Amino acid sequence: MKRAIVFLLVVFAGVLSWAGEQKKDVNERLQMASDVLGQMSAAPDKGIPEEVLDSAKCIAVVPHLVKGGFIFGGKHGRGVATCRTADGWSAPAFISVGGGSAGLQIGVEGVDLIMLIMNDKGMQQLLSSKFQISGEGSAAAGPVGRHASAGTDWKMDTQMLTYSRSKGVFAGLTLEGAVVQQDSDSTISVYGRDVTFQSVLKGKVPTPDIAKAFMKAVAVAAHKAKVEEAREDKK
Repeated sequence: MKRAIVFLLVVFAGVLSWAGEQKKDVNERLQMASDVLGQMSAAPDKGIPEEVLDSAKCIAVVPHLVKGGFIFGGKHGRGVATCRTADGWSAPAFISVGGGSAGLQIGVEGVDLIMLIMNDKGMQQLLSSKFQISGEGSAAAGPVGRHASAGTDWKMDTQMLTYSRSKGVFAGLTLEGAVVQQDSDSTISVYGRDVTFQSVLKGKVPTPDIAKAFMKAVAVAAHKAKVEEAREDKK
């Protein structure tokens, strides 16, 4: 009987320790994602064009995505996503990005990744909780600079525009073959249960206190984009 009680106490302590570490990890990820958006807003000439950001239906940020390897390349990271709703931006949904690509590659590089969902089809992909980025029109490297070039086709049928940031400079990134799915561990850690992507991204779940700084960063970035675009329209 005593052994059983001791075993249960050890298991319980392990669960509490895991939950504490998971919450710490999520908090750090939200802070890093907030920093990425803040720095993006502070350097518009080297970042995402205002028109593109203002047109995005959802924003996903994966701070410090690790890519590279030996013989076979790979990508892996965890981040957060939010979508526009009738009442503003939704609470954050937690995602993981993984996938590989064949080819001779040596070295590992950590980059910040931003994915912008640009149309309803792309949004439905995101709401499915798991999808693979593949095929023409699924994702494309996004244009960079204060304004999107008139010659680009980002307003066409591309579901997602992707960006990487390394050493403070944004650049388009190709993510073909990567799998984006719900990060259930982080979701449970923050919301107390494994709520669905749809519930969170459609605005049916309130924003937890731990994510308020991230949501403020999203609102500021989106607002700056809208203001800048309005100024240009008046010229």
